[in-house]
Amino acid sequence: MPDAVVIGAGPNGLVAANLLADAGWSVTVLEEQPEPGGAARHDRGVAPGFVSDLCSSFYPLAAASPVLTGLRLEEHGLRWSHAPHVLAHPLGDGGCAVLDRDVATTAASLDAFAPGDGAAWHRLHTVWERHRPDILDALFTPFPPVRATARLAVRLRAGGALRLARTLLLPVRRLGEEEFRGEGGRLLLAGNALHADLSPEAAGSGGFGWLMSMLGQTYGFPVPVGGAGALTGALARRLEARGGTLHCGRRVDRVLVRDRRAVGVVTADGETVAARRAVLADVSVPDLYGSLLDPADLPAQLLDDLRRFQWDFATFKVDWALDGPVPWRSEAAARAGTVHLADGLDELTRFMAQISQRQVPDRPFSLFGQMTTADPSRSPRGTESAWAYTHVPHDIRGDAGDEGLTGGWDAKEQEVMADRVERQVERFAPGFRTLIRARRILAPPTLQALDRNLYGGAINGGTTAIHQQLFFRPVPGTGRPETPVAGLYLASAGAHPGGGVHGAPGANAARAALRRYRGAGLGRLQRALTGRDRVGDRRPRAR
Repeated sequence: MPDAVVIGAGPNGLVAANLLADAGWSVTVLEEQPEPGGAARHDRGVAPGFVSDLCSSFYPLAAASPVLTGLRLEEHGLRWSHAPHVLAHPLGDGGCAVLDRDVATTAASLDAFAPGDGAAWHRLHTVWERHRPDILDALFTPFPPVRATARLAVRLRAGGALRLARTLLLPVRRLGEEEFRGEGGRLLLAGNALHADLSPEAAGSGGFGWLMSMLGQTYGFPVPVGGAGALTGALARRLEARGGTLHCGRRVDRVLVRDRRAVGVVTADGETVAARRAVLADVSVPDLYGSLLDPADLPAQLLDDLRRFQWDFATFKVDWALDGPVPWRSEAAARAGTVHLADGLDELTRFMAQISQRQVPDRPFSLFGQMTTADPSRSPRGTESAWAYTHVPHDIRGDAGDEGLTGGWDAKEQEVMADRVERQVERFAPGFRTLIRARRILAPPTLQALDRNLYGGAINGGTTAIHQQLFFRPVPGTGRPETPVAGLYLASAGAHPGGGVHGAPGANAARAALRRYRGAGLGRLQRALTGRDRVGDRRPRAR
């Protein structure tokens, strides 16, 4: 019997298992899919010689995460690679905002839009550098981040703290207007905010856009050499080197609960896998509380709150094998790993308004990845392994593109939407479609089939909107990995701090399990030494 059973071998599940193994626990990881990784996997399924990431690709949060860096995955084969530029946001007129790991290069790009905007970027970067350690500590530790918040408050003092809080809560459109005269800086912030499901007018989108921009400025948007699965491979090898076991093709159907404590799991084939100390669930919040647990084991209030749980948007992705580099109008875009495709801030707002109206956008804002530019091992010399993804509503009521898309996502609808995404690329890179050797479509149902946590292609484990963050994540009054069932811990992106491949939810869950067991052990030791069952009660010592 292992000390712990971990459900799910995504990055969070593997991080949790590694930390438990480091503490001397025996750990068994059960994964539904035939291979580990969750949303961090790659294959060669688009065309021979081309490596394509199935879901996630660029990892600024992994590079910044003290959790992942602390695992020393380079000792288990992980290597990182960077594109010459971190990110580019080209416009139809040929202008282009560039984010580069050299802050002077980023600033020069913004000065081309409006003199003085480079200095404004330097000011935002100075604030980031001053408070970066405390911000990252607050981001990657369980909520509430008491120590990080206290340090930040001391540094900022009262007035500074309020100003920073205001900045983080601003809509990104307003933040851009306050900080920049030209469109370049505004585009970098807003495009990065739309990596989540936050519109330019949403409260908190400014803070998210600033955070993602500064992560890119400091750490870049690195990729694992050889494919996203190289990160998973390093985590799995590290776990196995420490005695942990990983079983794929083993779907968990139920968490076993006895006397309000998790004692193991039952797999789809009926096998019981007992856990001596803890069960950690790298699964979605609705799956854990709505499927794996008996409602009788949960508080009525939690079940009621679960009805209000909000997913982030659905995702539609296209992978390409290209016969040559993308023919961008802007030369700077050709050197970026990630390219944001929307012709201005108003087009971003228009895109988000259409999704809010439950329409499939007609000019879909797309995040475009140039993987060979970021890692030359991804395809033959002179070619490009590329992808783009965009968002669509889960519940589609209409098609803003007037092509009759309904969200059924049959083969015909998938082809229509993939063509629409390609037309969006063509607006900024005329001739793109002539380079396509092969393409693969990953519609929302396909993404969910690849990883059950990606419900309808939702990639962040739930909305990033402020009403489902901090102590509201995943439901009001939580914010920590502990669940109402003793010995059961939420270790997925559904827990604070949410989506992104950084390992924090898994690490927080593992540490909570270790802390509880150490606390229980100390309590037993204290009772043995003092003869007390609880404060004020004395029982006779055995003679």
